Amino acid sequence: MCRLFIGAEPGLWEPQTRSMRLDGVSTSVRLERFFWAVLEEVGKRDGLTLNQLMAKLSQECTEAGHDPANFASFLRVCCGRYQALQLAGEIPVAPDVSIGSLDAEGILARERARHIAARPATSRQVEAASRSATS
Repeated sequence: MCRLFIGAEPGLWEPQTRSMRLDGVSTSVRLERFFWAVLEEVGKRDGLTLNQLMAKLSQECTEAGHDPANFASFLRVCCGRYQALQLAGEIPVAPDVSIGSLDAEGILARERARHIAARPATSRQVEAASRSATS
């Protein structure tokens, strides 16, 4: 089973540090090459360079009230969600469809529904009981 993963190109997990300016501050982010490639793909869909995408993600994250203590982890999760949403059919695989043109609220609502449906029945029952107790 693991051969599929072990046999991958070793360069994919090679770390690479990139310097950039986020919120007016020079910083560097260290990610594996695989994640940089996914982020470049995401940015290209909306006509953004990698640095522009990083700045936009950082700015919108701050505006939403989030303060990711580990921006690199946030970026890895962004990559994983991007690919998972493609597999779920929420983000078209065709690179000519911009991410900004998608119905983000609709996608997020459907994603939440999938996550709730995937939870074990006991977790859903406890959550439902908790909601009805506070109503």
